[in-house]
Amino acid sequence: MEAILETKKLSHIYSAGTPFERGALLEVDFTAYAGEYLGIIGHTGSGKSTLMNVLGCLDIPTYGEYHLNGTDVTSLSDKQLAHIRNREIGFIFQGYNLIQELDALENVTLPLIYQGVSVWDREDIAMEALEKVGMAERAHHRPSEMSGGQQQRVAIARAIATPIIMADEPTGALDSRTGRHVLEILRGLYREGTTILLITHDDGIAATARRVVRLSDGKIIADHAQEVDWE
Repeated sequence: MEAILETKKLSHIYSAGTPFERGALLEVDFTAYAGEYLGIIGHTGSGKSTLMNVLGCLDIPTYGEYHLNGTDVTSLSDKQLAHIRNREIGFIFQGYNLIQELDALENVTLPLIYQGVSVWDREDIAMEALEKVGMAERAHHRPSEMSGGQQQRVAIARAIATPIIMADEPTGALDSRTGRHVLEILRGLYREGTTILLITHDDGIAATARRVVRLSDGKIIADHAQEVDWE
C-alpha cells in the first residue's frame, strides 16, 4: 500500500521554552495509507485533536517530520500549507462549521474556489456531492433551516472533492440514528477510494474503522487492524 501520510518522531509542544511547556504529541511515528479507513481514538487530552490539526496542515509540529503524499510539509510557508490543505484534505467537524450566510450549495462550492476549479464546473461538482449525501433538494437552504444531521451531511458533501477526509467527532452532536447514517455515508466514500481518518473518543465509533490507532498522553500506545461487519 502507498503511504499518504507519514510522521517520524513528530512532537508538538505548547508554550515551548517556557515554564508552561506542555507536550501534546511526543515523538509520534505514524503512517496512513491511501484508501484506508482509520480510527484515531483517545480520551480528552490524549493528543488526538492535535494530531489531526498537524496532519491536516492546520498546525505545524515543534519537532520531527511530516510528509503528505511525499511532500515535507514542515518546511512550507503558511500560503503553501493552505494550498496543499485545500487540495488534499477535507474536514468534517462536530460543530459542522458551515457558513451561516451561505446556502448548502454555496457552502459546498466554496472550497472548490480555493482548489482552483473553474466557475463552469463548480456548481455541477457541488450538486453531485449534495446528491451523494441525499441533500440535493436542500441545496438552497441555509444552515439555520436544516437539522443537525442535514448540516453534517452538507459538511460531508463539502469534503467530498478531496482524496483525504478527516472527521473529528462527526457524530458527537447527533442522535444515534442520525450518527449511524453519517457513518454509513463515510463508509460509502471509503468504498469509492477516499482515505478516511475518523477521530473519536468513543470505542463504539472507532469499532467501525478498519484500523485503530490509540493515543494516550501524546503517544501512540496501540495500532491494530480489525475486522468490521459492515462490508
